[in-house]
Amino acid sequence: ALQVSANGDLANFMIPGKVFKGMGGAMDLVANPDKTKIVVATEHVAKNGTSKIVQQCDLPLTGARVVSTIITDLCVFQVDRDNGGLTLTELAPGVDIEEVRSKTDATFAVAESVKTMA
Repeated sequence: ALQVSANGDLANFMIPGKVFKGMGGAMDLVANPDKTKIVVATEHVAKNGTSKIVQQCDLPLTGARVVSTIITDLCVFQVDRDNGGLTLTELAPGVDIEEVRSKTDATFAVAESVKTMA
């Protein structure tokens, strides 16, 4: 994914000014989010150092309010698509909440019991 927002918006097919060969089946995958569970697996931070987990996407959307779970190299977030919001539920070994906060451009809640990613 290029960006995922706090309310489950997904931008994963286009960066303005860059040429891509196509989006593949991404639009089909997000066509019916109420009957499917969209799990995004991505690096937490882009190559240019910016967070891929954002409050609001500024790239063109593949789908609005479609993502249920975000899994990154640092953590796992559950997404509240109805009310908008992220909840941190798991951390990678050796990663703490402050590191996740410093590398995330979206606000998030922390679950009462945060697990270690397996």
